[in-house]
Amino acid sequence: MYVCICNAIRENDLRRMARHCPGDAEACYAALGKTPNCGACLCEADEIVDEEREMAFVPEHVAA
Repeated sequence: MYVCICNAIRENDLRRMARHCPGDAEACYAALGKTPNCGACLCEADEIVDEEREMAFVPEHVAA
Protein backbone atom coordinates (compact mmCIF):
# COMPACT_ATOMS: atom_id res chain seq x y z
CA MET A 1 0.00 0.00 0.00
CA TYR A 2 1.20 3.50 -0.77
CA VAL A 3 1.27 5.88 2.18
CA CYS A 4 2.45 8.87 0.16
CA ILE A 5 1.21 9.01 -3.41
CA CYS A 6 3.18 12.18 -4.23
CA ASN A 7 6.49 10.47 -3.43
CA ALA A 8 5.48 6.85 -4.08
CA ILE A 9 6.41 5.86 -0.51
CA ARG A 10 5.09 2.43 0.38
CA GLU A 11 4.03 1.44 3.87
CA ASN A 12 6.73 -1.23 4.15
CA ASP A 13 9.43 1.32 3.20
CA LEU A 14 8.14 3.75 5.83
CA ARG A 15 8.02 1.03 8.48
CA ARG A 16 11.58 -0.06 7.67
CA MET A 17 12.78 3.54 7.90
CA ALA A 18 10.93 4.06 11.21
CA ARG A 19 13.12 1.34 12.74
CA HIS A 20 16.32 3.07 11.60
CA CYS A 21 15.57 6.79 11.69
CA PRO A 22 14.74 8.89 14.76
CA GLY A 23 12.08 11.53 14.41
CA ASP A 24 8.66 11.82 12.88
CA ALA A 25 7.31 10.86 9.45
CA GLU A 26 8.95 13.90 7.84
CA ALA A 27 12.34 12.75 9.16
CA CYS A 28 11.69 9.28 7.73
CA TYR A 29 10.73 10.82 4.38
CA ALA A 30 13.98 12.81 4.42
CA ALA A 31 15.96 9.64 5.14
CA LEU A 32 14.32 8.17 2.04
CA GLY A 33 15.43 11.24 0.08
CA LYS A 34 11.89 12.65 -0.14
CA THR A 35 9.97 15.65 1.19
CA PRO A 36 6.22 15.88 1.76
CA ASN A 37 4.50 17.61 -1.13
CA CYS A 38 0.82 18.08 -0.35
CA GLY A 39 1.09 16.83 3.26
CA ALA A 40 -2.20 14.92 3.18
CA CYS A 41 -0.38 11.71 4.17
CA LEU A 42 1.50 13.01 7.21
CA CYS A 43 -1.08 12.15 9.91
CA GLU A 44 -1.38 8.56 8.71
CA ALA A 45 2.39 8.34 8.17
CA ASP A 46 3.06 9.53 11.74
CA GLU A 47 0.64 6.88 13.04
CA ILE A 48 2.47 4.19 11.06
CA VAL A 49 5.86 5.36 12.36
CA ASP A 50 4.58 5.36 15.96
CA GLU A 51 2.96 1.93 15.52
CA GLU A 52 6.12 0.43 14.07
CA ARG A 53 8.24 1.75 16.92
CA GLU A 54 5.77 0.48 19.53
CA MET A 55 5.81 -2.99 17.95
CA ALA A 56 9.62 -3.00 17.93
CA PHE A 57 9.87 -2.03 21.62
CA VAL A 58 10.81 -4.93 23.84
CA PRO A 59 10.73 -4.03 27.53
CA GLU A 60 13.68 -5.07 29.64
CA HIS A 61 12.98 -7.78 32.16
CA VAL A 62 13.87 -6.66 35.65
CA ALA A 63 15.41 -9.39 37.77
CA ALA A 64 13.67 -9.80 41.10
